[in-house]
Amino acid sequence: MRQPPPPTALLCLLCLFFGLTLAPAAAQDAPTAAPSAATETSPAVPIPTRATRIPPESTINGTHARLELYFRALNQGRTGLARVSIMENQSDLHIANARALFLDGFVDFFSGDTPDDGVYGLLTANMEQSTRRENPLDVYVTFSDGTRETLSTTVDVVLGEFIRQIVTLPPDTAYLLDAATERNELAQLSSVFSTVTLEKFWDSTGFAFPVSTALTSPFGAFRTFNEAYNTRHTGWDLQVTLGTPVMASAAGRVIFAGFMPIRGSHVVIDHGYGVFSGYSHLSTTHVTRGQGVTKGQVIGTVGSSGRVSGPHFHWEMAVNGSFVDGAQFVSMWMP
Repeated sequence: MRQPPPPTALLCLLCLFFGLTLAPAAAQDAPTAAPSAATETSPAVPIPTRATRIPPESTINGTHARLELYFRALNQGRTGLARVSIMENQSDLHIANARALFLDGFVDFFSGDTPDDGVYGLLTANMEQSTRRENPLDVYVTFSDGTRETLSTTVDVVLGEFIRQIVTLPPDTAYLLDAATERNELAQLSSVFSTVTLEKFWDSTGFAFPVSTALTSPFGAFRTFNEAYNTRHTGWDLQVTLGTPVMASAAGRVIFAGFMPIRGSHVVIDHGYGVFSGYSHLSTTHVTRGQGVTKGQVIGTVGSSGRVSGPHFHWEMAVNGSFVDGAQFVSMWMP
C-alpha cells in the first residue's frame, strides 16, 4: 500500500512536524517532480515531543458505529490516525474487527488502550503519492454478533514539504551510486514490509527516537549525489558520533538483521500492524532475526557501514508498506 514552499530551509524543516504528511520500490529513484523547496543545507532540528490526545477533526456517523479522523488531510509521506467506536445507543454491540480500504491498499485496525475505546487504524500517503482531493476511504466494521457496517468518507492527499540536498561521496563509495543496486535493496525492503503481523507490540508510551540527539538531513529530501545521481531520502539522519548506542524505538520483533550495500549493517524491527522501524550504518549489531526487543533496548552502535562519507546514523520508518516521516509518526498521539 502503498510538495507552497516555506520561506527558509529551517522553517521548511520545522513544518515537517506540524500540519497534516513511497512506495518502497520507488523510494530512492530519480524524482519525478520538482521539490516544494530548494536548499543545499539542513539545519539541526530538535527532537519533537509526543502530542497529547486531541479531539477528532471529523466524524462520520453510521447506524451502529462512528468513524473519527484525527487529521484534516494527509501530506505526502505522513501518517494519519483513524478510530472506529460504537454509537452510544448501541452499547450492546462490540467491535470484532475493522479494516479500511484506502489508496488501493487494506489497513487492519488495532484495539485501543481499553475495551470500550474502539479500534484504531493508521492511514498513510507515500511521499510520491499523487496529490488529489477526496480519495475514497471505506472502513468495513464487523461486530461481535456477526453483523457488518461500512463507514465511508474521503481524504485529501496534499503536497509534502521536501527540501533539496547536494551530497558528495568519496571515490571509494561512489560505486554505490547505482540505480540497480538501489532498486534491489528497496525491493528487498519491500518484501520485509509486506509482512503484516496482527499484533500490537508497542505500548501506551508510543514510539521514541533511537538516539536522543538533534535531527539533521530530513525525511523525503530530494538528493543529488556527486552532481549526477538523484534519489530520495527515506528517513532522518541524526547527529551522532561513532559508537553511540542505538535503541529500539518501541517494542517489537527483529525481522531483518544483516548487511545491505546502501544501508550497511541494518536492523528492521516489526512493531505490528504494518509498522516498521529501520536502523542503518551500524558498526555493531546486538540483535538477531526473530528476536523480541523492548522499547529502549540497545540494538547496536553507530558506525560508517554502507553508503556514507563518515560515521553516520540513518533512521527510517515504514507504515503500510511505505516509508513515512518518522519524526511526525513519533510525535503523533496514538494508543
